[in-house]
Amino acid sequence: MSSSSSSSSSGGGGGGGSYVAVVVVVVIVVVEIIIIIIVVVVVVVVVVVVVVVVVVVVIVVVVVVVVVVVAVVVVAVVVVVVVM
Repeated sequence: MSSSSSSSSSGGGGGGGSYVAVVVVVVIVVVEIIIIIIVVVVVVVVVVVVVVVVVVVVIVVVVVVVVVVVAVVVVAVVVVVVVM
C-alpha cells in the first residue's frame, strides 16, 4: 500500500521533480561560483594588503637608514670643523 502510493506520487511528480533537480543544480553551481569569486577577491585583497605593508615597511626602513647616515655624516662634519 505504502509502496504503491509512493510510486504513484513519484510518477505523478516526475516532470516537476526533474525541473526542481535542474533548478537545484543551477542554484548549487551559482552558489559555488559566487563562493569561488568571493574567495578569489579575498585572496587578492589579502595579497594586495600584504604587498602594501611590505612596501611601506621597506620605505620606512630606507628612510630610517638614510636619516641615520645623514645624521652620522653631519655629526662627523661638525666634529671635523670643531677640531680644525
